[in-house]
Amino acid sequence: MAAGGHRRRPGGGTVPVPVPVPVPAAWQRPYLNVFKYFRVEEWKRSAREGDVAALTDARLKGTVYRIRGSVPASNYLQLPRTGTQSLGLAGRYLYLLFRPVPRKHFVVHLDVATEENQVVRISFSNLFKEFKATATWLQFPFVCGAAKGSACDRTARRDLAGAAPADARWTCLVLDLHSILSLYLNRRYSHLKSIKLCSNLLVKNLCTSDLVFDPGVTFSEARQTDLARHGVAPMPREMAFPVPKGENWHDLYDYIRFPAEGSKLPYDFIQKSCSDPAAGGQVSEDPVCQLPQPVTLTKAVRDRLSLIHQITSTKAMPRWCPVMTKNIPEVHLTAPAPPRAAPAAGQELEKNQRPRSVGDAGPSLAVGDGSIHVYAHQRSEQTIRAIHSGSEERLLPDPILKLRTIIGFGGCSTKWALWTQDNAAVVYPCHAVIVTLQIQTGEQRFFIGHTDKVSALAFNGSSTLLASAQAGPLSLVRLWDFPTGSCLSVFKTHVRSLSSLSFSYSGAVLCGVGKDEHGKTMVVVWNAAQVTRGGEVAVLAKAHTDVDIQALKIAFFDDTRMVSCGRDNVRLWRVRSGALRSCPVRLGEYHSLEFTDLAFEEGHVAEREPEDRTLFVCSKSGHVLEVDYKNVCMRSVRRLLPARPRGCQRQEKAGSGAGPGIAINSISVSSTFCATGSEDGYLRLWPLDFSAVVLEAEHEAPVSSVCISPDSRKVLCTTAAGNLGYLDIQSRDYNTLMRSHEDSVLAFSVEGIWKQMATVSRDNTIRVWDLVSMQQLYDFTAADEMPCAVAFHPTQQILACGFDSGMVRTFSLAASDLLVEHKQHRTVITGLTFSPDGNFMFSSCLQGTLALYSSVAQKSHVLRVLGNVVARDAGNGPDALVVSGDSRLLAFVGPSKYVVTVMEACSLDELLRVDISILDLNSTALDSAVRVCYAPAPRGELLVSTSSRKILVLDAKTGRLVREVSPVHKLSCSSLALSKDGRYLLTAGDKVIKVWDYRMRFDINFQVYIGHSEPVCQVAFTPDQRHVLSVGDAIFLWDFLALPAEMSPPARARSSEAAPLPGAEGSSEKLKDASETPRQTVPLPLLSSPPCLDVSSVHQAGCQSIFSESDKEEEAGLPGSSRMMANGDKDASVPVVESVGNEELVVVRPKVRQESSRAAGESANEPRKETRSPKSQCSIRPDSYRHFTPRFKASVLPQSFSSPPAGSEVLKLKAVIGYNGNGRGNMVWNPDTGFFAYTCGCVIVVEDLHSGSQNHWLGHAEEISTLALSHNAQVLASASGKRNGDSHCQICLWNIQDGVCTANLFHHETQVQAMAFSRDDRFLVTLGDYSDQTIALWNTYTYELMSSTCILEPVHDVAFSPRSHRELACVGKGGVTFWLLEQQGVDVNLKQVHQAPAPDVLGPVELTSICYGADALLYSGTNSGQICVWDTETNCCFMTWEADEGEIGALVCRCDRLVSGSNTKRIRLWAVAAVQELRLKGPDASSSSVLLEHEITLDGTIVSVAFDDSLDMGIVGTTAGTLWYINWAESTSIRLISGHKNKVTEVCFSPDETHCVTCGEDGSVRIWSLGSMELVVQFQVLNQSCQCLAWKPRPVVAWGAESQHVVAGYSDGTMRVFSVSRTEMELKMHPHAVALTAIAYSTDGEMILSGGKDGLVAVSSPRTGMTIRVLADHKGSPITVLQCTRKQYRDFGVEGGELWLATSSDRRVSVWASDWLKDKCELLDWLSFPAPAGPEGLGSLPPSLAMFCPWEPGTLVYVGFGMQKEALFYNLRKKQVVEKISLPYFATSLSLSPAARFVAVGFDERLLRLLHCPAGAAQDYAGHDDTVHLCRFAPSGRRLLTASHSAVFVWELTGA
Repeated sequence: MAAGGHRRRPGGGTVPVPVPVPVPAAWQRPYLNVFKYFRVEEWKRSAREGDVAALTDARLKGTVYRIRGSVPASNYLQLPRTGTQSLGLAGRYLYLLFRPVPRKHFVVHLDVATEENQVVRISFSNLFKEFKATATWLQFPFVCGAAKGSACDRTARRDLAGAAPADARWTCLVLDLHSILSLYLNRRYSHLKSIKLCSNLLVKNLCTSDLVFDPGVTFSEARQTDLARHGVAPMPREMAFPVPKGENWHDLYDYIRFPAEGSKLPYDFIQKSCSDPAAGGQVSEDPVCQLPQPVTLTKAVRDRLSLIHQITSTKAMPRWCPVMTKNIPEVHLTAPAPPRAAPAAGQELEKNQRPRSVGDAGPSLAVGDGSIHVYAHQRSEQTIRAIHSGSEERLLPDPILKLRTIIGFGGCSTKWALWTQDNAAVVYPCHAVIVTLQIQTGEQRFFIGHTDKVSALAFNGSSTLLASAQAGPLSLVRLWDFPTGSCLSVFKTHVRSLSSLSFSYSGAVLCGVGKDEHGKTMVVVWNAAQVTRGGEVAVLAKAHTDVDIQALKIAFFDDTRMVSCGRDNVRLWRVRSGALRSCPVRLGEYHSLEFTDLAFEEGHVAEREPEDRTLFVCSKSGHVLEVDYKNVCMRSVRRLLPARPRGCQRQEKAGSGAGPGIAINSISVSSTFCATGSEDGYLRLWPLDFSAVVLEAEHEAPVSSVCISPDSRKVLCTTAAGNLGYLDIQSRDYNTLMRSHEDSVLAFSVEGIWKQMATVSRDNTIRVWDLVSMQQLYDFTAADEMPCAVAFHPTQQILACGFDSGMVRTFSLAASDLLVEHKQHRTVITGLTFSPDGNFMFSSCLQGTLALYSSVAQKSHVLRVLGNVVARDAGNGPDALVVSGDSRLLAFVGPSKYVVTVMEACSLDELLRVDISILDLNSTALDSAVRVCYAPAPRGELLVSTSSRKILVLDAKTGRLVREVSPVHKLSCSSLALSKDGRYLLTAGDKVIKVWDYRMRFDINFQVYIGHSEPVCQVAFTPDQRHVLSVGDAIFLWDFLALPAEMSPPARARSSEAAPLPGAEGSSEKLKDASETPRQTVPLPLLSSPPCLDVSSVHQAGCQSIFSESDKEEEAGLPGSSRMMANGDKDASVPVVESVGNEELVVVRPKVRQESSRAAGESANEPRKETRSPKSQCSIRPDSYRHFTPRFKASVLPQSFSSPPAGSEVLKLKAVIGYNGNGRGNMVWNPDTGFFAYTCGCVIVVEDLHSGSQNHWLGHAEEISTLALSHNAQVLASASGKRNGDSHCQICLWNIQDGVCTANLFHHETQVQAMAFSRDDRFLVTLGDYSDQTIALWNTYTYELMSSTCILEPVHDVAFSPRSHRELACVGKGGVTFWLLEQQGVDVNLKQVHQAPAPDVLGPVELTSICYGADALLYSGTNSGQICVWDTETNCCFMTWEADEGEIGALVCRCDRLVSGSNTKRIRLWAVAAVQELRLKGPDASSSSVLLEHEITLDGTIVSVAFDDSLDMGIVGTTAGTLWYINWAESTSIRLISGHKNKVTEVCFSPDETHCVTCGEDGSVRIWSLGSMELVVQFQVLNQSCQCLAWKPRPVVAWGAESQHVVAGYSDGTMRVFSVSRTEMELKMHPHAVALTAIAYSTDGEMILSGGKDGLVAVSSPRTGMTIRVLADHKGSPITVLQCTRKQYRDFGVEGGELWLATSSDRRVSVWASDWLKDKCELLDWLSFPAPAGPEGLGSLPPSLAMFCPWEPGTLVYVGFGMQKEALFYNLRKKQVVEKISLPYFATSLSLSPAARFVAVGFDERLLRLLHCPAGAAQDYAGHDDTVHLCRFAPSGRRLLTASHSAVFVWELTGA
C-alpha cells in the first residue's frame, strides 16, 4: 500500500483507501432498541427533568414519551443517566422516531466520540435559524414537515425553521453519524456517547444499526426485490409505525435521512426529502425541487455547437409544447443579506426552469443532476453590503439630507445650557443631539453621536472642549473638539446615569456624578489631559458616598479640588494620591436644607490667595449661604423672600423672616452681580450683597438654570417648560431663543401658502410654527384633552385637530378662534386629513368610525358617517387616512389590519379591497398593514407599509402588487411619504429616517439618518420639496439636497480635469432670469442619479447656449406658425477625409456654429437643411427602460498612447467574455448570411456560430448604445457616446466583409437612441436621446447628412417601412410620428407627415417600441404593456390589446406573427393573422382575435431581439448580460452568450490553463472553458458580492479531477471552497467579520490565506475548516494583494519553504516566511512606500499592489500612489529599490508573466500597457471602456486576462 493512505491503480494514479468504520459489538447487531435495552421506563440508567411523562398514543397504538416545557434546558430525557457514563453505541445510523409538538420548538443533543477520543456535540432544533459549526459542536436547523397536501406542506421551504406546524407528523429521522463527522469536521466516528431529548416533542424509540432501514418497505417486498443486496432492510417490527391496510407509509409519516447517501456536500439544514427514501435523496421540498433536470455539461456544449445546424435547417410550424430552459449546471446558495425588491438572479433562473404548460410532468428529478442547491439560512441580524467606492451605484447626492434646525430643548433635563467663551452662541442638549445656537443669526450647529438622551454638559474654561453625558443603563461620556465639532473620545463611565458634569478650567480634569447599579451616589474623576493629543481618558479617582449631590463643580483655580451640594450637605472634595476624599462644611442649624446649586466668587485680588474664595450655595427654602472655601466654614446666610404686596423685594437674615422663601433652583455669579432662577418662574439679578433685586424677568414655568455670559452682559435662562432665552442686561430686553414641546410630538401638518406648520404633542398643546424662522406663532392648550391628529386646510387658514376624547375641532388662524366642534366620534381620533383640493375633510377614530365632512365653507359640516370600516387594531398615526393627489380616492387600513380599503373620496363608496396578508405566499405569519401612502397622480400607485417590515407598492386601480421593498426598518415603518415628483421615498422606523430612490435603480437605494432618541412618529416633505420634517422627541427640519425634477440643473459635459457631475434621470431646470437668486445651500453634485450620467454636449453654460439669442430673434426664425426653424448650413455636417494608416476614412463632423446676421429666409435654399425647434427647458428623461442611459464611469481616456508598430504586437485579443445588457438593440443577426454581432463595452464582437471564434472591431472609445445592420448584411452601423474633446457622439459604419470602419459620423450631441436602414439600404436614420432630441438622415453612399430635425418630445424607436424606402415612423411620448423623405433634386428632406397621439383609452403612456407588419400595419408597444396597431394609410390606431404586465421594449413582426419582449423578462409570440382583416373595421376592431402562441421567461429585461423570416428561431438579449437562442418550434431557450451583469471583481487561470474563473458583485463564480469560451459551471450566492477568488494550485502528486478547487471570498466575511469537477460547494468558512478583499492558496494548496477590509489576514485550513492564525499587522487598512511563492530562500536566515506577501491600501507591504506544517510564520520584511500629503486631481487613491518577480528571485514589484508614477523593483536581500520603471499614470492593476520578462499594467485611463523588462519598449492596448482594474497572466505566460467593469478580455501573447 502506498504511503498516505492510497493504493496504486493498475492504470496509473491512485485511488483512496476506504476509511474503516467502527464495527459494533455483537450485542448491538443487527440493531439495538435503545429504550428497551436501557429500560427507560425504570429511570435507573436514564434521567428525566421537568415535564416528562409516558402516555399511550392512539395512532401508534403504543407507549410514547412526551417531553414538554417552555425551557428546553429544564425539560429533557437523557441517556445515560450521568455525563460521566457512555452509551458506547457504535452503530453507524441512529434512528429517532419522534413527533414535534405542534406550534412548539424542540432541541436534540447527541454527544459523539471520535477515534481521536474527542467528544463532538451534534445538535438539531427548529429553534436554530442557521447552521453553525465549531471544532466540537455542530448545530443544524430542522425544518418540520406537515401533513401532505396541507397549506403548511405546500409552502414548506428551507427558511421555515421555526415552530412545528399544527399538523406535524410522526417522523423517522435517520442520522448517518459517520458521514456527519466526516463531511463537517473531517473526523472519524467511533461511538455514540449520550443522547439528550429536550422539550417539546413526543418520542417513541431510539435505535442504532449499521443497516439502512426503509420504513416503507415490508418484509415480503424486501425478499422479492432483494433489497438486502443494496444495503436496505425493512424496519424492525418493534420500531415500525403502524400502517392501515391499503395505506402508504409515506402518506402518513415523514422519513428524513441526513445526510443523503453518497452526498459529499455538507448540507446546512435537516428537512424532509422529496425523493425515494431508499435512494437517500436529500432534495429539499422547496419549489425548486420540482424543476426539470438541467442539462449536463456535454449537452450544453452540444447545444451550443449545433446552433448553426438549427439555424440553417428548415423548421416546421411550431406546435404547442412545454417550455424548457436548457442551461448550464448552476449552484445556488443563499447568504444573509437584506432581500431586494426584485427577484435575485438565482430565483429568476429557478422560475424560468418551471414548466409553463399545465399537465406537463417534465423530466424526472435525479439526485446527481449536476445542479446541487445548497441553502444557508439567513441570520437574525440582517447585514448590508459594504459600500465600495466606485463599484456600487448608490443614491446621490450623499448625503441627501442635511440637518438644518431642531425645535426642541432638554429631553432628560432642562437645566443644561452654556455660553461659549465668545458670548455669541449658547450650547444646549435636545434629547440625543447637542445644539449650538448663534444668538444673532439663529443658525444651528449639531453634535450628533449619542444614542440616548443627553443628561449633562460641561465646557472647559476656553470653550474648546465640550463634555456630554448620555443617560441610560450604562452611561457614556463624549468629549468633543468644540470648534471643529469632532468627537475626540467616547468612554464608558460605569455609572448607570450621570446627572452632572464639571470640567476644570484647563480641561485636564473632568468630574461626574451619578448613580451606580445599586442606586448609590458615585463621584468619578477622569484625567482628560491627553485627549486633545489623541490620548485616552483615564480614571483618576472615584468614590461612593451616601450623601445626596445635586450639583458638583471643579474649582476653577485648582483642578484637584471640587465642591458639591445636595440635600442636607455641602462638601469639599479633593483628589490626592489617587484617592478622592471629601469633608463636609459645618452648616449648624442649616444642615437640613435642600441645597440645589452653587457658584464660586469670580475675579482675583492680588493680596488674596487663589483658594481664598467665597462660595455661594442656594437652596429650595430661599437661603443663600456664603461659604469660606479656604477655612471650610460659613461666613453668612441670607434668605430671599418674595416681594411684599407693595412691590418691595427685601432680604433678611435666615431665621428672622416669616413665611416661605424663594425656592431657588440655580445660581450664577459674576464679578459684580449674581443671578438666580427660582421655582416661581422668575429670573432675578442681585448685587453680591443681595440687598435688592436689580432686574427680573418672569416666565410661565419654573426656571431650571441661569448662566451669566463671560462678558457679564447677558444671562441665559432655561425653564422647566422647555423654553430657552436670555436677558440682555444693558437693553433690559428678554430674547426667547427656543420654545419646545414638553413631551413627544405625535403628528404635524405643513401648509404651503403661508409656510406654517402645526404640531400636536402629548403635553396637550397644539402649536403653530413659522417654517421660515421656525418661531412659534400660536399655542393652543387643551387642559383635559390630548390632541392626537392635526391637519391644515390646503387653501384656507384653517386648522383641524382631533383629540383623544373623539372631538374634532377646526380653528381659524386668521381670527385665532374656534370655528366648529364635531362630535361624530367617541374615542381617540386616529386619522384626520383634508383632500388636496380642500373640498372635503375626513376623520377616523379607534372604534373604526369614518366621517366625511364638507370643508368648502369656513365652517365644515358632516356629509356621511360609516361605522366599523377603519381598522381598530391598526393603531393611530398621521398616515391613517390618505387621499390621492387628484382628490378622488381615499385609502386606509380597514376594516381589519390585514386589509387596505380604497373608497371614492366624495361619497365614501367602496371601490377596492386588498388583502395584504395573502400577498406573500412564502410567509408563515399573517402580514398586516401599518401605514398607507399615495404616489403622485401619474403613477397611480398606493404604498402600504406592513408589520413584516416591508413596503408594498400596489396598483391603485386594481390592487395588484407591483413590487415590494424589504426589509425597510428593523421594526415596522411608522410613517412614509413620497416626493411630489415621485422620485424619492421617505420612511421612518425605529429612531431613524431613510430616504429611498423610489424606483430602486441602484445597488444601494437608501440613506439612513439618525438623531432622534425616540421613535419617529411622522416624516414628510415640505410642499416645495426643499426640506424634510420629522417629529418624535423633537421637531427636526432637514435640508433636502436633491432638487425636484422641475428644478434640477442640466447635465454638463465632463472634462478630464473637472469632477464629474452625476446626470439626473428625469432632471431638468427651467432657465431663470438674471434677477432670480439660485439656491445656495445645495452642495455639488446637484443631480440625483449617479449611474445616469448624461454626457451631453450642453457645455458648461448649461442650456444658455441654446437661448443666447433674444426672444425676438427666435421668433424671427419661425416660418409662419411653424415651431421649426431652418438654420441652413450653420450646423450642417461636412465630410472630411482623414488618413488612417494606408486607408482613407471618411469622418463627417458638424461645422462650428457661426454667428450670422443673415435672416432665416436667406438660407432656405442651402443644400443641406437642419431644422430645430427652440427648447424651453432641458429635457426630462422619459419613463421608459427602452431609452438608453450610459453606465456611469469615473475613468477618462488617456492623453497619450504608445501604439505598437504594425506587425510587432505582442498581445492579440482572442476573446471577449460578456454582453452589454445595458445597451439597447445592440445585437444583430442575419439568418441568411449567419452574420452575428453584439457589443461588450466599446467593442463590437463578431462571432462565428459554427466555431465560436470571435473577431473584434475596435473603433469606439465609449460604451456602444445600439447597432443596426443593413438589409443586405454588408454594412453595420454602431453608435457610442462622445469621447473626451469631442462635442458630438460617434457613429461608425463598418464594412462587414473585411471588418473595416469606412466612415465616422458626428452629429448628435449626446447619445444615439436607435438607428435603422431604409429598405434599399441607401439611407440611415439615427435618433438622438432625450437630451439631444434630433432625428438625422444620412446617405450611406456619400456619408452626407441629408437632413436633421429637432423633435419636441423624446423618441424611443424608429423604423423604415418595408414597403417603401421613403416612409418611416418613430414612437415616443404620447404617440407615433410618421415621416416622409422628400427629394428635391439631389437634396433629400425629412418631412413630418402626421403625428398621431396614443388612443385615449390607454391614458398617459409612452410608446416605446415599433415595427412594421404586413401591408399597411404598424405595431407599437407601450410602457404600460399594451400593443397598438396602426393603419399607415390613415395614420390612426384601430386596435389595442393588453400584451404584458410591464413595458414592451422590443417588437418584431414577420407576416402573421409578432414577437414582443418586455421588462417582465418575458418574450411572447403572438398570432396576428386576423389583424389585417380587422383593419377594415377601424376603431371597432376587437383584440380577441389576437392569440398568444408561446411564452418564454428569461433572466432579465428584453433589450435586443433578432429573428428569422418565419419567427421560428431567433436570438434575444437581456439586461442580465445574456444572449439566448430561442426556438419556438421546440419551445427551448439556450444560453448562447453570457457574462457578468455587474462589476467583475477577480479573474484567474486554472493551473493547467484549460479553464479560467471569474467572480463578480452579482455573487456568482463562473468557470469558463478557454478552448470554446463556454461557461462550464456557475456557483451563485444570492444577496452577496463575491470579492476575490483563487484556484487551488496543482499539487505535487496529481490526484486527478479531485484537485480542481476554487476558493472565493464574499462581502459578508465568508469564504467558500467549490469543487469544479463535482460542481458543488465543499466547505464554507467564516474567518472574517467584514468583507474579504484578497485571497490566495499556499503553494501546496493546504492553507488558504484571506485578507479583509479591516486589514486582518487569516490563515485557514480547507481540510478542517478552522482558522489557525490571524495576523493583525495591517489592521485598519484593507488588504489588496496576497501572494505565495513556492521557492525557498534559505539565505534570509529563516526557516520555511514558502514566501508570501500581503499588501494593504495604506502603501505597506509585509513579506513572510512560513512553514505551515510546523506552524511557523515569521515576518521577513516590512515595506512602507512614501506618498505626497494630498492627491491632486484624483477622485480616489489608486490601489497599492505588489507581486513577487518570477524572473528575479528575492525581488518584488510594487505599484501604487506615490511621489512618482512608477513601478518599483525592491530586492529583499539588498533591502533597497533596485529598479524603477516610469509609468504614464498611476496603475490600477498589475501582473507579471512567469515565463518571460513581461509586466502588464492597467490604468484608470482605460489603457493596458505591456512592458518588457528591463528596458524594453512599452506597448499600449485599447479596447476597454472603463478602468482596467484586473490583469492576470496565465501560469505559462502565454495568455493574459484583463477586466474592465463587467467585460473580461482574453489575450494571447504572440510575439513573446
